[in-house]
Amino acid sequence: MEGMMRVKMLTGLSGPEYNLAPGDEHDFPKAEGLRLIAAGFAVAMDPAVETATKKPASEKRAKA
Repeated sequence: MEGMMRVKMLTGLSGPEYNLAPGDEHDFPKAEGLRLIAAGFAVAMDPAVETATKKPASEKRAKA
């Protein structure tokens, strides 16, 4: 399946051809898979796929 990538859903997603729940795995065209990963809706199932993610901002508290 060249041009396809397998992702594991972190959120539910449905469309005319699928109804996916969190934890479901599905093959998407590579561009769509990368878009879902960038949006935080899925993670790549192929360890060779590199994705950039933002680290959460560290919490800073005022001294009391």
